[in-house]
Amino acid sequence: MSTALKDRTVLVVGRGSGIARATAEAVRAAGGTVVAASRDRSALDDAYADSGVVTETVDLTDESSVESLAARLGHVDHVVCTASARARGTVGDLKPQVVTDSLNTKVVGPILLAKHFAGRMPPDGSFVLFSGATADKPTVGMLAVAATNGAVDAVTRSLSVELAPIRVNAISPGTIDTGAYDALGQEKKAKLYDERRAHNPAHRVGTSDDVADAVVFALTNTFLTGVSLGVDGGERLV
Repeated sequence: MSTALKDRTVLVVGRGSGIARATAEAVRAAGGTVVAASRDRSALDDAYADSGVVTETVDLTDESSVESLAARLGHVDHVVCTASARARGTVGDLKPQVVTDSLNTKVVGPILLAKHFAGRMPPDGSFVLFSGATADKPTVGMLAVAATNGAVDAVTRSLSVELAPIRVNAISPGTIDTGAYDALGQEKKAKLYDERRAHNPAHRVGTSDDVADAVVFALTNTFLTGVSLGVDGGERLV
């Protein structure tokens, strides 16, 4: 078993499924202690029952909630923020609140985490944020998602300079089979996956474990900072 994160505490913000769950499991497999936090603590309690993961409550859109979580936890070594808000839709259909919710959750929220946790972290600690392939590869219906992901990339670079030597990186997934596409319906989701397999250089759809492995790499590579790691099978290249 790897011990790359032995004696390290990692806060993972997000749901108790998909990428967040895979990240928590990967961190524990690397010897780390995980604190999982989201707005729905009861769902986290169910997801992580008997797993050794500590659960907490946080609302990234409420600064007092982030500040309170930081005060309760005290010291942490790393923070991973996987939270997002759905913001798909073409420009004619998007509501301003949908865009605002996306930015508040995925951009402002991580800034608040940095504000209230950086001072409680060791110099060799790090933050891992989540961007996405749409920041570089425009897709119809993903305008707000692309804008949000582009902002995450900018925040990552800026924080890596401001918080140094604490490292700040982002993971930028492509099409990952996490359940996020279930809302399309089985037929449309299958078509999308077939298209991705046919056109991306890896010729497959990604998994949560693919992303979680990249998170652990970002947490443990002490010479990596200010970058957005594409875990997308080369999706943005074609």
